[in-house]
Amino acid sequence: MTTVIIAVVVLAVLGAIFGLVLAIASKVFAVEVDPREEAILGCLPGANCGGCGYPGCSGYASAVVKGVAPVNACAAGGEAVAAQIGEIMGVSAGAAVKQIAQVHCTGCGQNYKQYTYVGIHDCVAASKLPGGGDLGCAYGCLGLGSCEKACPFDAIHVIDGVARVDEEKCKACNKCVDICPRHIIALEPYKTKRHVTIPCSSHDKGVDARKVCDNGCIGCSLCAKSCPKEAITMVNNLAVIDYEKCIGCGICAQKCPRKLITVDGKVPEVKPAAPKAAPAAAVKPAAPTAEKPAAEAAAAPKAEAPAEPKE
Repeated sequence: MTTVIIAVVVLAVLGAIFGLVLAIASKVFAVEVDPREEAILGCLPGANCGGCGYPGCSGYASAVVKGVAPVNACAAGGEAVAAQIGEIMGVSAGAAVKQIAQVHCTGCGQNYKQYTYVGIHDCVAASKLPGGGDLGCAYGCLGLGSCEKACPFDAIHVIDGVARVDEEKCKACNKCVDICPRHIIALEPYKTKRHVTIPCSSHDKGVDARKVCDNGCIGCSLCAKSCPKEAITMVNNLAVIDYEKCIGCGICAQKCPRKLITVDGKVPEVKPAAPKAAPAAAVKPAAPTAEKPAAEAAAAPKAEAPAEPKE
């Protein structure tokens, strides 16, 4: 019994000594944390999505306090969080341009597959096979959902064989952009009144693009020629929009022969031109007649017939 008591006492004394040592060490080796960093961390949504370019929310908060990161870089928090962080740091957050992920593929190449893929339901895995996947188009969406699995905001889903973005949920965290093995997803500014998109990534020539997709860009350049602001240029057989110039007029979408370009996610209907009215025939004045008007004829004195001779 005495041995047990001694063992308990010894353990208690050792625990007290070690606790005291740890307490002293925590004071001596403590790393001072800027209170602003904790305040910023409290404002952040805690998504740890990495959209800001830093390892998690704590990494971003530390970078902001050190002055190496802007106060409006939190994609998940948006302008509201940027304003709070700006108030903590004593700077203006400024106006941030909203960005969303855009999938540059319509999925119309799903009908032109090279072979039947049987394997892990993942785009990255399928891209390791010959041809970079089963699609005939080397630039099309594989539709196996790697981007869907990577998105922390449930903002992208594979529908009818192609990834589609929910613009309301997208926070521009860049996760889907990084994971896509075909690099057909990109962040684009969403600031025009009518958002114009060219959902294609193919750089094939027109004759080759038609063989593997029902409505991919064929590089005809009609959209570029019709744009009143010269906001579309042809880059290696593919039409590309300069969103600094685009005003969302939608003329390019109406001119596209493949009905590929969308305005606010839809292909605008082209209204048929109203038929031109035929010019009215000129009315020629009536030719003058030699006959006198009836009124004048009635008013004129009648000639008397010659009297018959008397016998």
